[in-house]
Amino acid sequence: MINNMLGQNIKVGAIDGEDSGQLRPQKCILTVEQLSAWYGNRMAIQDISMGIGAQHITALIGPSGCGKSTFIRCLNRMHEVSEGGRVTGRVFMDGQDIYAPQIDAVAVRRRIGMVFQKASVFPTMSIFGNVASGISLTRFWSRRRDLHDVVERSLKKAALWEEVKDKLDQPGASLSGGQQQRLCIARAIAIEPEIILMDEPCSALDPISTLRIEELMLELKRDYTVVIVTHNMQQAARVSDWTGFMLLGQLIEYARTKEVFTVPKDKRTEDYITGRFG
Repeated sequence: MINNMLGQNIKVGAIDGEDSGQLRPQKCILTVEQLSAWYGNRMAIQDISMGIGAQHITALIGPSGCGKSTFIRCLNRMHEVSEGGRVTGRVFMDGQDIYAPQIDAVAVRRRIGMVFQKASVFPTMSIFGNVASGISLTRFWSRRRDLHDVVERSLKKAALWEEVKDKLDQPGASLSGGQQQRLCIARAIAIEPEIILMDEPCSALDPISTLRIEELMLELKRDYTVVIVTHNMQQAARVSDWTGFMLLGQLIEYARTKEVFTVPKDKRTEDYITGRFG
């Protein structure tokens, strides 16, 4: 089992040498070293090194197929359950490599939750059941009251409680698209992770629902570390503290969001954010 310590303090500095232009936040909860991943014989990401800042929002941008989703699936060992999925390199949390042989992948996923692109509610389960499903699998609850308290707290953190508190027994699928995505966030929160990975969480939502999810991300940052994959560069600029630009499976540039969008160091980054390709 991974212990409960937070990530080590790491000085801001170049990852791959002084000319790389890629910096780390000062306090990292995850440190990635030379991470590569394959689907069978096809390499999806190559030699990525970066630090994920604790209680930061980190955004990953780049054109479709550049490896963003694969990368975040590697951060909680979801990639290895993909057909042909294989990973090399190291991902440190609390000073321990989460890919070390003695580390339980399920324990990793409890601490690093994930919200997918499409709201993945369980259609036959109630709103209450959707939130409770994860914790019911990981803990023993002697009293339903205890479980109800956790569900209520999770829905409040996901800014959904006031909208659903009188209909917890109704199907999760009865909610709107934006509400379903917040329900999935509540389900992820319920198992008490330290990190929440979000893979294009707003791609299927209308502008009002998108704004609510963005506001929620900023609220969640008080208690959690958030990593978001997005094609929406305006969204990355609005909500994130650090941004990484990926292209063809490689991390091209990684820096504070303001720097990436105003003074990118790599011309490929500049070309992408100014719309010359992608």
